[in-house]
Amino acid sequence: MCSPTNITATTLTPSSISIPFFHTSFTMENPLPIAVDFPNKNIRIEFDAPQADAINANSPNPTGDLSKSHRQGTIIPPHSLLPMPDAPPGLLKKSLSFPEKFDSPASAIGKFFREKSNSVSEALKRISSLTKDGNDDVEEEDLLVKEFDLVGVKVVKTLKQGTKELNGRISFFSRSNCRDCTAVRSFLRERDLSYVEINIDVYPGREKELRERTGGDSVPQLFFNEKLIGGLAALNSLRNGGMLEAKSEEILGTKCPDDAPAPPVYGFDEEGDETVMDEMAEIVKIVRQRVPIQDRITKMKFVKNCFSGAELVEELIHQLDCGRKKAVEIGKQLARRHFIHHVFGDNEFEDGNHFYRFLEHEPFIPKCYNFRGVVNDSEPKDAAAVSRRLTCIMSAIVESYASDDRLKLDYLRISNSEEFRRYVNVVEDLQRIDLLTLSHDEKLAFFLNLHNSMAIHAVIRIGHPGGMIDRRPFFSDFMYVIGGHPYSLNSIRNGILRSNRRPPFSLIKPFTNGDKRLELSLGKVNELIHFGMWNATRGSPRIRFFRCEGIESELKKAAREYFEREDGVQVDLARRRVYLPRIIKWYSADFCQEKQLPNWIINYLDASKAGLLTHLLSYGGSVNIAYQDYDWSLNL
Repeated sequence: MCSPTNITATTLTPSSISIPFFHTSFTMENPLPIAVDFPNKNIRIEFDAPQADAINANSPNPTGDLSKSHRQGTIIPPHSLLPMPDAPPGLLKKSLSFPEKFDSPASAIGKFFREKSNSVSEALKRISSLTKDGNDDVEEEDLLVKEFDLVGVKVVKTLKQGTKELNGRISFFSRSNCRDCTAVRSFLRERDLSYVEINIDVYPGREKELRERTGGDSVPQLFFNEKLIGGLAALNSLRNGGMLEAKSEEILGTKCPDDAPAPPVYGFDEEGDETVMDEMAEIVKIVRQRVPIQDRITKMKFVKNCFSGAELVEELIHQLDCGRKKAVEIGKQLARRHFIHHVFGDNEFEDGNHFYRFLEHEPFIPKCYNFRGVVNDSEPKDAAAVSRRLTCIMSAIVESYASDDRLKLDYLRISNSEEFRRYVNVVEDLQRIDLLTLSHDEKLAFFLNLHNSMAIHAVIRIGHPGGMIDRRPFFSDFMYVIGGHPYSLNSIRNGILRSNRRPPFSLIKPFTNGDKRLELSLGKVNELIHFGMWNATRGSPRIRFFRCEGIESELKKAAREYFEREDGVQVDLARRRVYLPRIIKWYSADFCQEKQLPNWIINYLDASKAGLLTHLLSYGGSVNIAYQDYDWSLNL
């Protein structure tokens, strides 16, 4: 019925204790009784503690005079329609005679409230079950519980000041990167209206429903309960005509009927979203169990979980009843499809005493967060189609769970969302994908978007680095397996997008000679990529996801937005100094010479800053370049 978050009750006791309550901890101190508000759920819970005096009296080393600051709570009988709650086992007995040993009065109070929280949990479950019993003899208004009482606990549902309770549901169909959908979303947020968004790029199975309800596929399409309001133009018409509030109260004042657009359900994929098994998958399943996998020594190195090419060929001949030449060809197909790899990456597959291992046995696999126990043995999907799918899902996540300026993200809501669950499923398709089919702009957009989405995933799974030492796990050890090879945030930025250049403060390139990933490395470095990459810090450019069409213009726009910020570009005429983002200093090898930076940057500044910089350059003389501090804090 409610799931409170970030609850804090402030008290005056010399010591405080942390009490688990609905999977959330809050600090509880006296005086009692305590009232806790849940503003997001319009719930207020008041605790009455008639046992407080007994707790104090029976404590061997009481801290403070608790008995003087507590009053006996008045017990109000519960509503007749509510189930009678059971007292926690042994609660009444313990209120009269406590155990002989106590750690402190705080521990006794904590135990009392833990018992109360269990009682509240049971009551909430029973109340929620009232609406599922289907009792036709009970009026609907009687089931709208506003208040109930337990022994020592009082829960009251209250409305926020100045708001009216709406029993209906606002929902609208949308698409990712739709300007009108963004306007509708902002309109609802400004008025603090709860709504259900159905993004048909995330839920493609709902597009048929959109056509049936509206007669077309244009978005946004807004619904009050089952009633179609229309798109942005219809919404503006109602607002400008002063009819929006009356219409919303008229429709949303009633309970949402069953034929209204249903909210997306967590954990369920659309029907028909079936995967096709790879034709080599059955062969792999057989040889996994038959080929002898052992730790071996080769080329003066110790390699784990490997087998020889000859052993695999012999097993294929035995299982498939084929010739040796055919078995070798099947082995090559398994290598090309990234089911197996040479232990040193020297060749695809050869018969003889060459050692190979299955993809799941690669040493980097434990660090890959798009690998969940087994190799994705479905037929590899088209790389461009997977890239578009990832872009749509991540764009929907940012639109729904980021601030309007996209500088702050709600990671908790993202991690619990259906959109993120689907994203995690989609990135599993990257395990054996063939990225060599992508064009230059498609690769640029794919790896920029992958970098930004991996940063979100890394914050959720391992947390954001708090200091210099913690940045290595975040940027180098959090990986995806893509096309059979590992990719981290560091290898994507410096190995792929920067054409295998050394990262700042490092003497080693991301990829060594002969690394298969060099085939995907972009030949020429575009300095604008640094304004399209986001790393979950306040100092980075705002998060965005790109499409391959017009990506150059989108990168230029990203650079302009970043330079307009306070920590972007600043011009000091008095000191003849230009302050630049520190990103430019870190990756100076990708930009022009420092003395030419003002002339390059002026093309990406707004009219005000461009005028100041032009004025500074026109008078001749030297221009001092300084770099702003970088804010590494998490963008919450």
